[in-house]
Amino acid sequence: MILAAGQGLRMRPLTLAKPKPLFEVGGRTMLDLALDKLVAAKIKRAVVNTFHLADQIEAHLKKRRDIEIIISREAELLDTGGGIRNTLPHFKGLPFIALNADLPWMDGATPGLERLKAAWNPETMDVLLLLMPTKKARGFTASGDFALEKDGRVWRKGLAPPRPYVLISAQIVKPELFASIPKRVFSNNEVWDKAEAHERLYGVVHDGSCHHVGTPEDLAAANELLVSSKGWLVDDAVPAR
Repeated sequence: MILAAGQGLRMRPLTLAKPKPLFEVGGRTMLDLALDKLVAAKIKRAVVNTFHLADQIEAHLKKRRDIEIIISREAELLDTGGGIRNTLPHFKGLPFIALNADLPWMDGATPGLERLKAAWNPETMDVLLLLMPTKKARGFTASGDFALEKDGRVWRKGLAPPRPYVLISAQIVKPELFASIPKRVFSNNEVWDKAEAHERLYGVVHDGSCHHVGTPEDLAAANELLVSSKGWLVDDAVPAR
């Protein structure tokens, strides 16, 4: 699944006329970059949720011929968790990959989705997150998201910032976590908290680079770094902003 329904409030005024997933990074829309990752991982079908300026996103998706796309248009904005919960019938009770449409990443030696698939163990995991060291992730604040144990378990409850890792868009999740939350509108955070409480929240570290595009300034910076050939890799000595 690709989450593409958000309003991109921090990207205004740009997102008043164009939805955030359709802005280009490196000459390609962020939505297409996410779909490209799925195609490279030999995934044949994707569900994309839409809400803000949905007609534009849906018209754009009609151009793709290399992957089957199912549209899940929301009558109201359901947030990240609610948006996924709304699409569960398409996954037939099986674990699936979910991506954000506004957080492009570059792969290292092993593609991020391949790292996720190789590490996934449904016997011990309910959620597996693709993580990046906070100090090496561009476009993020220095506060971070999670801590990562040697055995791959992830946690954050009671851990004050700065936290050493950030989530960079991709995760493998079990559908029953979303189905067990009765609310219609809720965040992915509720699912992660539930998995953490049962010690079934895990992570794997990305070996490439990333650039979160949250603001117009982030969008400009992401493209400027690519044009300059500097890329998105961050030296350990350069703190996240």
